[in-house]
Amino acid sequence: MPPPRVLTQRELNRALLARQLLLERAPISIPRALERMCGLQDQYAPSGYIGLWTRLERFRRDDLTRALERRMVVQATLMRSTIHLVSRRDFWPFSSAIDEPLREWWFRATKRRPEEKRLRTIDRRGRALLAGGPKRKKEILEALRLPATDFVGVGLWTPMVRVPPSGTWENRRADLYGLAESWVGPRDATADQGQELLIRRYLGAFGPATRADIALFTGIPLKAVDSVTDRLSVRAFRTEDDEQLIDVRGASLPPADSPAPVRFLPTWDATLLVHARRTQILPERFRSQIFNTKMPQSIGTFLVDGQVAGTWRSENGRVTTSPFEPLPRTARRDVDQEAAALAAFMA
Repeated sequence: MPPPRVLTQRELNRALLARQLLLERAPISIPRALERMCGLQDQYAPSGYIGLWTRLERFRRDDLTRALERRMVVQATLMRSTIHLVSRRDFWPFSSAIDEPLREWWFRATKRRPEEKRLRTIDRRGRALLAGGPKRKKEILEALRLPATDFVGVGLWTPMVRVPPSGTWENRRADLYGLAESWVGPRDATADQGQELLIRRYLGAFGPATRADIALFTGIPLKAVDSVTDRLSVRAFRTEDDEQLIDVRGASLPPADSPAPVRFLPTWDATLLVHARRTQILPERFRSQIFNTKMPQSIGTFLVDGQVAGTWRSENGRVTTSPFEPLPRTARRDVDQEAAALAAFMA
């Protein structure tokens, strides 16, 4: 058997851009785009809209709001205990895949295992309350007579979703909660089925990747990752640093010299997180300017030739940019044009 092909960092960069729909805007539906991207992190409601605008042809803000209202797209706390937009079809598999691992991680991180019995009681009471329909966080706390610190018990065993109009462009605070089984329908995936789909989605969206990358993004323990990938039809690659990578067969691997247009990314775009460091879409010398303790909400960024080249802000109806280093004249022109297009979208 021949040795695995070595992929250069630039080839990995272009693979990520292609799979994340950042080499060209795609003429596909929102649910299909979210499935190809393995969901879209949406800690701040406008991020979902901007993240789709930069990836889809002819995307309008009303398109996502309508998809949420029609339950074609679901907003919920999922991977890494962060808010994500996923297709309705992917919600239950993803939720089932991470349910137990995420809860175990939470108990370890918070050291609240001794409170499990009390938290289960809170969860049961919360489920009964939400059976009557969606409620806002404040209503739930008041009805259950809970301090804010105990809200974590609501939904710790009972999957919930964020119900529109909360978490939309028009109503950005995602604090209206509903039972997933009421909003989406009955659970239709086991943990094993969910983990297999989630890992296939991850590799299709972010691969080729290491086993550790998969575990970091999904929250699935390495042992379970290995169990799934052992039964998947995967292909092997290596990095220039001799790290082993795996990938689903047939996924895009464009040439290293594929042109990469200027693209604007919202806060917390998953392409910039540490699981994708192998691609250098975010050069390490700039990472502390995007993610640091003084700026917990991250910041909008723009890409030039497939890498973060600066940050952007929306101010007084305009999108202003701050390059990290001087830009070539052609790149400066393209950044200004894309900034004007984003400003028009946001207006």
